[in-house]
Amino acid sequence: MMRQGTEQRLSGQAQIRASGARQAGPFFGAIDLGTNNCRLMIAAGTPNGFRVVDSFNRSVRLGEGLRVSGRLAEESMIRALDALRICVERMRQWPLSHVRAVATEACRRAVNGREFLERVQTEIGLTIDIITAREEAELALESCSPLFRMPSRPPSQSERGVLFDIGGGSTEVAWVRVDQERKSQTLIGTTSMPVGVITLQEMFGEGHGSSYEEMVSHVQSHLVGFENVHRIRREVAQGNACLLGTSGTVTTLAGVALALPRYNRAAIDGLTLPGQIMRSAIDTLRSLSRDHLAMHPCVGQDRVKYVLPGCAIFEAIHRTWPIEEVTIADRGLRDGMLLRMARDHGQRFTRERRRTHRHVTPRSRGPLGNYATI
Repeated sequence: MMRQGTEQRLSGQAQIRASGARQAGPFFGAIDLGTNNCRLMIAAGTPNGFRVVDSFNRSVRLGEGLRVSGRLAEESMIRALDALRICVERMRQWPLSHVRAVATEACRRAVNGREFLERVQTEIGLTIDIITAREEAELALESCSPLFRMPSRPPSQSERGVLFDIGGGSTEVAWVRVDQERKSQTLIGTTSMPVGVITLQEMFGEGHGSSYEEMVSHVQSHLVGFENVHRIRREVAQGNACLLGTSGTVTTLAGVALALPRYNRAAIDGLTLPGQIMRSAIDTLRSLSRDHLAMHPCVGQDRVKYVLPGCAIFEAIHRTWPIEEVTIADRGLRDGMLLRMARDHGQRFTRERRRTHRHVTPRSRGPLGNYATI
């Protein structure tokens, strides 16, 4: 959380904003400092769950060059510090009961990762914890748990699910027991692959031409051990497994599949699409030149280097476990942290939304509801 010297005293403007939040319950802040992005989410408790009142996301590329040097570069750290200053300033506008900030793979791996976080504490007064890959998977599972289901089967028994989170420096995969009757999930096992969109791009390039298949094969090689331990393909063959992905890659692919004129979280989060439609979206992106990818409304200039490496990670996972349908989650560590903080404060906290699940086939696309924010 922010150190005592930076704890906010609400200005008149902040008090107006807070009182305008429908007199919500306690406020919580969560920061996820990843290998590629710095993300902030601020939420207010409500009688029916939680409502996001502010959020921030900036590409900082903290892990750029880390694979070769083993260190966080000065330019990368400056970008991250600039983004974190914005996060702190935005948090000061709300009467936060608690704040948690975490760092993931880049700071785990870099020899100067802890030194950088000490610099963050000194320069802007924000304490950031480095979490393990296991906790990263647990937070993702906690945030995505309402989306686990077997769309084509009745909720009669325990099933299985694969949850994956494609990051900048690593990809977390979890094998989950899904009890549909009790609406609960149990983590069976996790693995953290040392491949993410930044690391793949630095190893193979941006994925145009033959390098794409090289990336897919490389990622698949990292999945062999996890498959040998858990025998997931056997459950897939019996129709006992669902697949759920959370990352910019899968949300981008869903946006492409739906031909959205611009990215729309309300249309994506909780959406279930046939795996083949997701693979077709990959084919669409692969057919575009770099310039056309940069102009694509669901990609953009900031992500053009990393979109095909992300697609290669998704394709490797789907080839290894060819589950017919994929559920897409636009939620992750921040949501999981908010849920935990609220539970610790005795608040029953679920993310407010109009509809939790949507199942879309190529012939049933259409308007997909709204996401309410303040």
